[in-house]
This record gives sequence, structure tokens and C-alpha cells, in this order.
Amino acid sequence: MSREEYIRSGVDVEAGYEAVRLMKSSVARTHTPGVLSDLGGFGGAFALSEATAGPHRERLNLKDPVLVSGTDGVGTKLKIAFLMDKHDTVGIDCVAMCVNDVLCCGARPLFFLDYVAVGKNVPERVAAIVSGVAEGCVQAGCALIGGETAEMPGFYAPDEYDLAGFAVGAAEREKMLNNANVKAGDAVIALPSSGVHSNGFSLVRKVFDVENRDLGKYVNELGCSLGEALLTPTKIYVRPVLALMEAMNVHSLAHITGGGFHENIPRSVPAGLGVKVRRSCLKIPPIFNQIMRIGHIDEAQMFHIFNMGVGMTATVAPEDADRAVSLLKADGVEAYIMGEIVQGEGVSIC
Repeated sequence: MSREEYIRSGVDVEAGYEAVRLMKSSVARTHTPGVLSDLGGFGGAFALSEATAGPHRERLNLKDPVLVSGTDGVGTKLKIAFLMDKHDTVGIDCVAMCVNDVLCCGARPLFFLDYVAVGKNVPERVAAIVSGVAEGCVQAGCALIGGETAEMPGFYAPDEYDLAGFAVGAAEREKMLNNANVKAGDAVIALPSSGVHSNGFSLVRKVFDVENRDLGKYVNELGCSLGEALLTPTKIYVRPVLALMEAMNVHSLAHITGGGFHENIPRSVPAGLGVKVRRSCLKIPPIFNQIMRIGHIDEAQMFHIFNMGVGMTATVAPEDADRAVSLLKADGVEAYIMGEIVQGEGVSIC
């Protein structure tokens, strides 16, 4: 088959080569000590013994290292990116969804790989997507060591794509987080989200009828357009939370994703204990008020679906709570105490 015939079938290998060329500078931004491979090889290689950590890039020097991995995608939030024709932020979402999960085990993310499947390979668009992935990796302090771009005409529409990835981190076995140390009376710290993050977008798209709405129109309540609010990238908590774990004993962490408070927070609490959330303490962003009002969704149900302004929770001893909040605020996270661990099970919001 000639190149021209392959192009007529919908695949342009030259466009693939150009996309790789355009993304190389973004990928290079993420490289950390330990990266052994370069973009374009058949696999991504990383030397665990050379990995570094902290502001001064000290060697990890783990005595009993455990690798922790996480994988996820961006989901139907991508539909908003298509409608807005803005593709340089969804990569941050992809990284965030993976590294925040790895973080909940107490692991430091080391490297990331992405998978981009497109209906038509437009090199500039692919490069924009990967630039977002690279930005997410920089924020998380991990290296983008490889990935795959697949052109799949007939499977995806020419202007659409899917994006997924996975992260690998490392932790000292004896310092890994689980919920075994959580006790009744512990404080639950809220780390604010940046908005809807990357979950619940099938409902969001239905509520706002995004296909038939001007997403670029300014909304006073949001302080920006609806499209801008919905595309706000998922917050990456790696650096401030790792710093917190270095400074004090964190009992557990929960990443608030699909399923909201009621599915995710209980995973950070042992059997027999629950979480009492003080509703008056929560700082719920305006985008959730819009979803409730326009979608006629009661607030109780919202807590089963969305993060409601809390992207991650940290459980600490009650005597450490104020210091934890202060340390997180010093790292730019406007954290606050949202509740406490109680006898019983599940999450109560009162």
C-alpha cells in the first residue's frame, strides 16, 4: 500500500511524526533524575535508584521500596474541550486523576505515560494535549517518559479524541498510608478542589445542555464563562501533601472523585468508624450551585456525585489539626477542618 492510499484510509504517518516532533520540548520539561529513555523509543525506562525527592532533589534512598501505580482518563469532560476547541488543559486532568490516587497510598509519583487516541491526527492539537500532560507532570514532580498516539479513523470523529494515562510512584513500605491508624476523634482536613475536576460530566453536560449553549458567554456568578469554569483543571495535591507527610503523621488520605463524599471518604476510614462532616464549614464553589439550581438536583444527591469543593481529605490526630491547616496554607492550599471521625460507618453531613 502506498502512503497516499494509507492517507485515503484516514491515517497519515507523517502527521504522527510531526506530532512527536512538536511535543518533544514539552516532554523534556518533565524529565527528572532517573529517566533513562527518550521520546520515540518502544518503552519508557526509569532507574528507581536514581530517583530524587524534595526541593533539593535528594535521592529517595528507600530501604524497602514499594511501587504504587494508578490509571485513569479524563472522561466526558473532553466533550467540553471539543466544544471550546481548547486542548491544552485536559492533560493536567489526566495526570491529576492518576497521581492524586497514587498519593493516597503515601507514594511519590515518579513517572507517567499517556495514551491519546484520535480520529484524525492534527499534530498541533496532539501537541497541545501533550503540553497539558507535561504541565501536570511538572506540577506533580514526575517525568513523562513515554506514551502512545493512535490514529483511529472511523472509530472516533475527526475532531474528537480520548485521553488516558497511568502513573507509577514509590513509597517506603513502613510509611505507606492505609486507614489502620485512623481513630475516633481524628480531624478531617479539607483540601479545596478547583471546581468539578474530572467527574460527573455526563450529568453536567445534560444539566447545561452544552451542545446547544454558548459556553463562551460570561456568567456573573462564576466570574468567567461556563466553558472556562468547566474546563478548570483538576487540582494536583502532590507537592503540598508530601510536604505535610514529611512534617507530621498523616493517618489517611482520600481523593474525592466519582461517587463524591459518600463513596470516597469511607475508603480512608476503617470498619466501624465513620465521618461527621460539618456542612457549615464547607466552602462550595458557585459552579455546584449552578448545577443544583439548573438541574433541579437536591444537595444531598450532589454529595453522592461531585466533590462539592473538596478535592482531597487528610485525616490527622486532633492535636495536629491546626498545624496541618497552617502547613498546607503555607504551601498555597486553603485547607480547613471540615469534620471528625466518629463511631459508626459512612458519611453524615450535618
